[in-house]
Amino acid sequence: MASENFDPTSVGGQHLAASVKILIAGGFGVGKTTMVSSISEIAPLRTEELITEVSSGVDDLSGVEQKSTTTVALDFGRITIDNDLVLYLFGTPGQDRFWFLWDELCRGALGAIVLADTRRLSNSFAAVDFFERRALPFLIAVNCFDGAPRYTVEEVRDALDLGPNTPVILCDARDRPSAKAVLTHLVEYLIDRATRTPVTT
Repeated sequence: MASENFDPTSVGGQHLAASVKILIAGGFGVGKTTMVSSISEIAPLRTEELITEVSSGVDDLSGVEQKSTTTVALDFGRITIDNDLVLYLFGTPGQDRFWFLWDELCRGALGAIVLADTRRLSNSFAAVDFFERRALPFLIAVNCFDGAPRYTVEEVRDALDLGPNTPVILCDARDRPSAKAVLTHLVEYLIDRATRTPVTT
């Protein structure tokens, strides 16, 4: 990875790196803010607020009862892959009541990571459906929480009714190398799709 002091907009005033927008999405409490924070080379922008009594009966806290904050708009971070590529990371809000923001955040994105929690795997269906309907390439990253049930990649694929070409990988959103591996896998998947998709004229 390039130095944190690297200027992604120019090298010697001559070169502009390609900028790629990536979404990190998923249900409430799956680790989106954690992943952006663990991998961003800049101080991440967060829009977290305390969970109050107002959310009682509105937000589903089952499985994440100890969660005390929630993203109400987006998380933002950046990571420089090399002199030619910079990824801009946008973490989406997880609660249903903030999903109207997803369409705006999706605009201009090249691909997405759908974080999944095996304790609440059904919460991933909405995100999978969102990206499938918009034909935005995505992969599933299963965030392996401590004490959560462990399933194989194929078991997760079957449970989410995914096609054989959608990547599914296991990760720890708290761990920087693990989060980097997820992003690397997504970029490789996007490049592979681009080279396999015929250009129509």
